[in-house]
Amino acid sequence: MRLLSILRHAKSSWKDVAADDHDRPLTSRGERDVPVIAGRVAGLAPPPDVALCSTARRARDTAVGVLAAADCDAEIRLQRRLYLASPATWRAALAELPAGVEHALVVGHNPGLEELLQELVGQHEDLPTAALARVELEIPDWSALAGGARGTLVGVWRPRELSSGAR
Repeated sequence: MRLLSILRHAKSSWKDVAADDHDRPLTSRGERDVPVIAGRVAGLAPPPDVALCSTARRARDTAVGVLAAADCDAEIRLQRRLYLASPATWRAALAELPAGVEHALVVGHNPGLEELLQELVGQHEDLPTAALARVELEIPDWSALAGGARGTLVGVWRPRELSSGAR
């Protein structure tokens, strides 16, 4: 069995309209949501072994902040192809993971992450900024994802719900 955690980047700023989309920073709300969702990541057992992450600043800042706040030493692998990636691109990137990786975290953008989650579990779940979903995959290794393997949704956690005490 493999575990996949899907994390949408935290809230990013549109304040500088001239800034390239790839370089948008987190807003103060995004920065506040990072430790909230990190608390949930810290409770995942086992913790992620690796994080595949878009190179966009908002995704990088989310991944680094969440893993640091969760005291998780997962290796962060930045990949340009994951910027605004489709489900097929996410599956291809995951399929390249070595057999020793039990739990992968992906950090990126919508609509690709919502679409990936829907493909994997057969139902739609909203992933607002900084939302986290966990999927169990009954696969022998990550290469099975390239062939369309599906999994079971374990949970979805959104910062607003976690902040209000909902679990």
